[in-house]
Amino acid sequence: MTAPLDPDMFDALCPSSAMPFRVGDKWTGMVIRCLEGGPRRFTELRVPLRAVTPKVLSETLRAMERDGLLTRTAYDENPPRVEYALTPLGRTLIPLLDAARAWSETHLPHLLAARRSHERDAS
Repeated sequence: MTAPLDPDMFDALCPSSAMPFRVGDKWTGMVIRCLEGGPRRFTELRVPLRAVTPKVLSETLRAMERDGLLTRTAYDENPPRVEYALTPLGRTLIPLLDAARAWSETHLPHLLAARRSHERDAS
C-alpha cells in the first residue's frame, strides 16, 4: 500500500509555488526560444508567435519581466522602439527547455498512441 499524500506537500511557502511558469505554458517557453539569440522587438516576436494574440503576448512579456526573466528597454526615438532581452536568470531556463524538447522527441509517439487509445476506449 502506498503512503498517504502529505496535505502540506504544496505549502504556500514552497519554492515551487513561485515558479515563473507552469509546465505546458507554451508562450513563456516560446518567448525564451525567440530571445535566445538576442534582443527582439515586439513585432519581431509576433512573426513566429503569430498564434498568440498581441494582448496575451504583452501579458506574457510583462509577467516574464516581473519575474526577472527578461528586460524591456524603451529607446527614446521617433517612432518609439522597445526591445526585450533575456536576463541571466531567464537564460538558466534554456537547458530546461532543451531537456523538455529532448523528452518530447523521445516520448511523443508513445504519448500520442496513449491518447489515441484513450479516445478509442472513451467512445
